[in-house]
Amino acid sequence: MSEMSENLRKMGLFSIGVISLTKEKVEELSKEMIKRGEITQEEGRKFVQDILKEKERQVKDIEKQVNEKVNDFIKKSGVVTKKDIQALEKKIDELEKKLS
Repeated sequence: MSEMSENLRKMGLFSIGVISLTKEKVEELSKEMIKRGEITQEEGRKFVQDILKEKERQVKDIEKQVNEKVNDFIKKSGVVTKKDIQALEKKIDELEKKLS
């Protein structure tokens, strides 16, 4: 495996890891790093904020991708959507008004 693909694989695994982290786990990790002297308390607070922001961004990205895939599947499979039914109901209402 090339170095680039290995880096991409690690980034993907990191992303999955970030998404699965809870606020409590991130805070716990930050406290441990502070105790070991690896970061200051201010850096710890920023670390927690940064990780939680990244988690939120990644969750939104995944939700967007899932929605796009589901919508593509619905379009390709020919499943009737609520929007399709509403459009037909509107046309039926218009036709009924013309006939009255």
